[in-house]
Amino acid sequence: MDSSLQARLFPGLTIKIQRSNGIIHSASISTVNLEKSCVSVEWKEGGDTKGKEVDFDDVAAINPELLQLLPLHLKDNLPLQENVTVQKQKRRSVSSRIPAPKEGLRGRSTRMSAVSEVRITTQENDMEVELPASANSRKQFSVAIRRKSCIVKEMEKMKNKREEKRAQNSEMRIKRAQEYDNSFPNWEFARMIKEFRATLECHPLTAADPIEEHRICVCVRKRPLNKQELAKKEIDVISVPSKCVLLVHEPKLKVDLTKYLENQAFCFDFAFDETSSNEVVYRFTARPLVQTIFEGGKATCFAYGQTGSGKTHTMGGDLYGKAQNASKGIYAMASRDVFLLKNQPRYRKLDLEVYVTFFEIYNGKLFDLLNKKAKLRVLEDGKQQVQVVGLQERLVSCADDVIKMIDIGSACRTSGQTFANSNSSRSHACFQILLRTKGRVHGKFSLVDLAGNERGADTSSADRQTRMEGAEINKSLLALKECIRALGQNKAHTPFRESKLTQVLRDSFIGENSRTCMIAMISPGISSCEYTLNTLRYADRVKELSPHSGPSGEQPMQMETEEMEASSNGALSAGNFSKEEDELSSQMSSFNEAMTQIRELEERAMEELKEIIQQGPGWLELSEMAEQPDYDLETFVNKAECALAQQAKHFSALRDVIKALRLAMQLEEQASKQISSKKRPQ
Repeated sequence: MDSSLQARLFPGLTIKIQRSNGIIHSASISTVNLEKSCVSVEWKEGGDTKGKEVDFDDVAAINPELLQLLPLHLKDNLPLQENVTVQKQKRRSVSSRIPAPKEGLRGRSTRMSAVSEVRITTQENDMEVELPASANSRKQFSVAIRRKSCIVKEMEKMKNKREEKRAQNSEMRIKRAQEYDNSFPNWEFARMIKEFRATLECHPLTAADPIEEHRICVCVRKRPLNKQELAKKEIDVISVPSKCVLLVHEPKLKVDLTKYLENQAFCFDFAFDETSSNEVVYRFTARPLVQTIFEGGKATCFAYGQTGSGKTHTMGGDLYGKAQNASKGIYAMASRDVFLLKNQPRYRKLDLEVYVTFFEIYNGKLFDLLNKKAKLRVLEDGKQQVQVVGLQERLVSCADDVIKMIDIGSACRTSGQTFANSNSSRSHACFQILLRTKGRVHGKFSLVDLAGNERGADTSSADRQTRMEGAEINKSLLALKECIRALGQNKAHTPFRESKLTQVLRDSFIGENSRTCMIAMISPGISSCEYTLNTLRYADRVKELSPHSGPSGEQPMQMETEEMEASSNGALSAGNFSKEEDELSSQMSSFNEAMTQIRELEERAMEELKEIIQQGPGWLELSEMAEQPDYDLETFVNKAECALAQQAKHFSALRDVIKALRLAMQLEEQASKQISSKKRPQ
């Protein structure tokens, strides 16, 4: 077919071509490449000259007229270069109307000039044409007929191949649609994840695996898809192939909207999949820390993650609606082990008593969950020891007593509605088990259910109360990370004063006999992928600079890590910022500064108000004095003037604080609106 087509293709010829987007338009041939069986074409588009290479087969398919026979009346357009042998065709009948020339007139000139017409009927194509009667013309026409027959067959083969390929693609799509529910938009990602998982060798963590003890232990726990996610037909984008490795199959779109996966690996001390129970998680995380407090040390276990990731379920126990089975949580499991060790002979002689406290930190303020949410004060004594003034310690004698305290405290905890959970914990809940001997603290175990990490995109457009919640949560999470890193590096300075959370837990971050465990909780749904990555990056930064580089001393997997500085914007990555990112970072700084001023001024306003209230009994005393028939007027006037001066001083101070507080609130509102406008899609 190429040889027959190339005779009709030459530079300058205009043909039709088909673009990759399906558009057909005209183009001019620039060159003909016989070796590659293709032509180069050019065309004008938008003032620019564009071009591409087109195979002969594609040219023939789009330009069938190039393969048609030459004009049927060949008297003036007969090709002279053709010289082939004419073969007889059985399926062709020829009827001639040429009169037999006389014998004497058979001369060369007569044979060359005598032209009559021949009628040819082809049964194959049901076509009748008129041809010159000369022998040379008949030979050439016969070759053209045969050539056209071959070209038609080639085109039919190409057409059949295209139809066969379309049928195969259609059959594959139908088969995939049957395997996956294509009624939701993410079934293609689900197929890609399934195919990727088929290549993995999975060896998940089991209860029989050995427990490796670390001064800082960072783990990750994946929960199963919940009812809401299943109802939305969300797919699971998290895989846990081994006891220390977790993979995130992040869905991505190319510029041309092609879907693909970016598989990111994270390595921690332990990785728990969705089948791991609270008992298994406790065995590898909090249980090794119980021994520490009996040896006179301090231990801390944190549950960290986004809202709705299962932190409260892990620490407090199974949830049934708003009810909670506290006996299935790490709080209760740790208390049971404490009483088991307390009764062992080697510790019985210490005469230890077990106390528990339960408090929450909400918006930088402390509230006692075992004393009707009484507000607490955090102060430092003369020995620079942090004291929580007013915090009640409850003496417990068995694990059942501890469970009762957990139920009382959990019922009082502050909660609110977030994007991921209609009843989300908005405070840090700290449950502490203290061992005392002869009045002094022998050991302390703090189990902390942290509030869900927030992003600026979620909080900057919310009301002020929600914004203040999110800013305080992220500020404390950032401070917590820095304290744990300082502990891991044995730094001389630990920045525990950066938040109320780290300030209260100060004694857990100092001393040689201090151990910490963090359990990063993640949600597996595709809609939570960004939050899950933020959680994992935060946990990875905690682990990254610890003394051990990975489980059993191995190096952690290389991956793309972003410095999650958990300020109010959540996951601003450390590195080079664009102009817009610099501006956003500046606005976030203004937002944080305004939030800090609001909290400081709020504390000052409360102090001034308390001073004014304390003057109340003095005014009542003056009133009672004036009711006496023989009261001393001079004394009354002196006391009244003194009280008025004192009150005026506090009223003036309170007025100034309220004025400054109003200004700080306006600045915070303005910064929040600027951040929202920057984050809003254009």
